[in-house]
Amino acid sequence: MAAQFYAVFNEHDVLPKDFSGKHEARYDVELRRITTMTRVPETGERVKVSALVALPVGARGALPVLSWQHGTILSFDQVPSNLLRLGDEGYQLRDNIDSLETLFNIQRFAGNGYAVIAADYIGKGPLRNGRGEAYAVKGATVQCCLDVLDAGLLELKTLGLRQSALFLNGWSQGALNTQWLKQEMQRRGIKVTASATQSPFNNLAESFHYWVNPTSYIPSTETSYPMPPAWITPCLVVLLGSYRQYYGLSDLFKTAIKPQHQAFAETYWADYSLAGDTAKTVPPAADLLVDGFFDRFTQDTNSRLLRQLGRNGATFWDYDSPIRFYYGLADEALHPRLVKPAIAAGGRFAAGVPVAGASHRVTFLASLYGDGTVLNGQSTALDWFNSLM
Repeated sequence: MAAQFYAVFNEHDVLPKDFSGKHEARYDVELRRITTMTRVPETGERVKVSALVALPVGARGALPVLSWQHGTILSFDQVPSNLLRLGDEGYQLRDNIDSLETLFNIQRFAGNGYAVIAADYIGKGPLRNGRGEAYAVKGATVQCCLDVLDAGLLELKTLGLRQSALFLNGWSQGALNTQWLKQEMQRRGIKVTASATQSPFNNLAESFHYWVNPTSYIPSTETSYPMPPAWITPCLVVLLGSYRQYYGLSDLFKTAIKPQHQAFAETYWADYSLAGDTAKTVPPAADLLVDGFFDRFTQDTNSRLLRQLGRNGATFWDYDSPIRFYYGLADEALHPRLVKPAIAAGGRFAAGVPVAGASHRVTFLASLYGDGTVLNGQSTALDWFNSLM
């Protein structure tokens, strides 16, 4: 199945067109859905969440564990645990409906002897119950991932399995989550053998600004660098909705979004749908926010948002175990200059892997299936993790 969707992610054929036999999985994989309770530090609520555990069939004793943090999904159910739909032999996976990024991680890691544990996140998946997601909300995200990892390890224990080494991996939103998760584990003294991130957002205030005004970040000499795509506007709405809900910024849509776009934002935040006439009302990201949002004081709530985004950044951290930042040199959602400060500040264990010609999706795909030619002489996350055991 991974081979089926490889071409979908391999935009502009940056990687070889053929899904190489060397990428074939060594094990069949068993998928399990687990549930657990998590606490939302920002609000004090306790919430039930779902997650996926993927195991190599026939595993015994100790095996390496991968905590996988998925990227942005502009739906409520495109989550890791919904891959259990594959239990229906007639079910057909679809792009933008199913968690194909999780499928690739399962194929590469669980298919090669790892246990993969993947949170669906708060406000996502079968246990959503109408709750808004906690997109880029630090405390809720970190606690959810920690609680899911604990629940996943308990599931392994009930099956007579145990962890030999712990690895973290995440793409896009999940790359930010992975940095947060590693940093919190470091604070708590939890050993992580290594972490990998792809398209790693880290400075939220700067990334938020970039999405709205990319030309202020892209050097004038880079005339062909791709601009942020149309799906950035829905991402901005989800970010604002999440911060309104979890940080108590109750009037944020009214203070931050231009009046003519507030109805669209409310509608999209409620249903994540661009069906029908809604699609006609999506503004360009550059026109979503009130004038002067990043240039001067506009409203107290807007200033509070920017301060919170600053506090939630992951850029400036001294890592105590190896971490790789895979970043695309043609990533339409994240310019390389927004990645490099985290690498420079991360200490001797931090390393960047530029991916030649890579879009947002290709950056992720290359981290799993690329070779030294596209990975600047470096290895895939799987091969790198294997070398550290």
